[in-house]
Amino acid sequence: MTLSIAGFEVSLAPTMRPEDSAASQSAPFRPSKTELPQGFQRTAKSASFPVTTIFEQDVAIPMRDGVKLYCDIFRPKGKSNIPAILIWSPYGKGGNGPHGLHMIEGRFGVPEERLSGFEKFEGLDPADWVGHDYAVLNVDLRGCWNSEGTIPWLGSQDGRDGYDAIEYVAQTEWCSGKVALAGNSWLAMSQWFIAAEQPPSLAAFAPWEGANDFYRDTLCRGGTPYPYQRFWKVLESSMVGRGQVEAITEMLNRFPLYNDYWEDKRARLHRVKAPCYVLASYSTSLHTSGSIGGFNALGCETKWLRVHPKQEWSDLYSEESTQDLRRFFDYFTKNLQNGWQKTPRVRVSLLPYNEPPIENKPFSAYPVPQTVYQKLYLTEGGELSPQPPSSASTLSYAADFVPTQPDHNPEELQFHYQFQKPTWLLGYSKVVLHVSASLPQDLDVFVQLRKMDRSGVILQHMNVSVEQLSPPKTSPEEVSNSCFLKYLGPTGALRATHAGTKISSADPNAWPEYRHDKKEAVLAADEVRRLDVPIWPAGMVFQPGESLVLKVAGHYMSMMEFELLNDHLGLPNKGRHTLHLGQDDCSHLVVPLVEPF
Repeated sequence: MTLSIAGFEVSLAPTMRPEDSAASQSAPFRPSKTELPQGFQRTAKSASFPVTTIFEQDVAIPMRDGVKLYCDIFRPKGKSNIPAILIWSPYGKGGNGPHGLHMIEGRFGVPEERLSGFEKFEGLDPADWVGHDYAVLNVDLRGCWNSEGTIPWLGSQDGRDGYDAIEYVAQTEWCSGKVALAGNSWLAMSQWFIAAEQPPSLAAFAPWEGANDFYRDTLCRGGTPYPYQRFWKVLESSMVGRGQVEAITEMLNRFPLYNDYWEDKRARLHRVKAPCYVLASYSTSLHTSGSIGGFNALGCETKWLRVHPKQEWSDLYSEESTQDLRRFFDYFTKNLQNGWQKTPRVRVSLLPYNEPPIENKPFSAYPVPQTVYQKLYLTEGGELSPQPPSSASTLSYAADFVPTQPDHNPEELQFHYQFQKPTWLLGYSKVVLHVSASLPQDLDVFVQLRKMDRSGVILQHMNVSVEQLSPPKTSPEEVSNSCFLKYLGPTGALRATHAGTKISSADPNAWPEYRHDKKEAVLAADEVRRLDVPIWPAGMVFQPGESLVLKVAGHYMSMMEFELLNDHLGLPNKGRHTLHLGQDDCSHLVVPLVEPF
């Protein structure tokens, strides 16, 4: 089997077979139609169905090229002319795969009793929706499980398949002709591509936390594949199907620079016409920038953004979020005049770290119109100063130092700014660094923003409170060092040889963006190069006496999704890196500040 995308022959990797024990709870392929009676529970602990539900299993959906995809359909008995919600992913059709809330201790704060067990991982629970006269379709995308073909890693093929599925479902005897898309993470990323194909029956979609440009947003942030190539390799290796999967990490090894293959992994958001409800959070290390950037790039005017303070699945399955999403879908798929159109265009959360989060602050746009950009200069004394240093100086760190755990690593430079009045840091930051290396190399630099309390302690935010974990914990120290559960602060990265691909902007405060389509020469020993490093969006609350901390290092400084990925293997840097401060080399940080209200 061969696969070609944009003229590039694609590397393929094997998948686990559905029958393999590693594929977890494999459900047998069994096209059938049954009734789940009102009150039905999959297990004694599962949430029950509120109405009698028609459950159609392994229903074939034909694609334009003859390939068949398979889905499970849940719809209320005796109801017709109802909208459908399409849940689209590679993770199995409902509680039957290796991916799920069981992957980490505490179930991300989602108790087993909250869900029916028929939900796709990261998808809506059918039991939450059939009682409100919706059908939910859990689709295994191309090549996954028993669906035919080769598994695509997002891209135009996935978009075309989604178009075909939507139009097929819209013509079923029970459907009103209006179809919605929903889901989180991969399920959100795929929605961008499907909506860009402009399916006529797509009434609304809700990409809740999904990158829209796979290379730039997540796989190779700042042009450096470390460390997220490792995460995506783990996911690639856990795909289940009867064929092969696009080997995305091998393609990055073959094509480390942006080209037409990677362009196929970038959704054409300017083409989107359907109403959209975008969700973002700070906790994800994969999707924050892509979610907010996707909202801004959408071609439709009927769009909303909410930035929440929790772990993504904790928010996805909360009753409040489910009700909010239902209002959105009711308005656009059922024409219910429920006041949704009065919802603020942008709602954001902010993290005090040492107090409960601030949620749902309304704004008209993101970045918010009230933003004032503050330039802070890095000084030899470790301060962030509004005034540039009067003389030149340098600071250095061991770039090849292998860190052991967050906040206990000596080879991380720190710079501090203490606030004198209540302040919000809200939006995109950037740092301009003038850097050299002791040895010739393709230098990577990593930065992070943190909050320090009045006593000098650098803080962490729990994305799910220890009491909400299932079973609960008594302190954060008992919780694994996973970015799913602990958020440190926004990060940024840049590979020095990609600095020349920066997209020009007349706005001095513009967030740096890069084409990543060519390389400059590798740094010679002691050669100084300017690096404009983009830092992901943040929402941080500071009180008088509390401080903003900028960290600079030769390694990634946040936690990975799983502790086994925290060992920092594959670090490319070597020798010492030096920051040049003052005079002609005024390294500085630019932060978006907002007066609290």
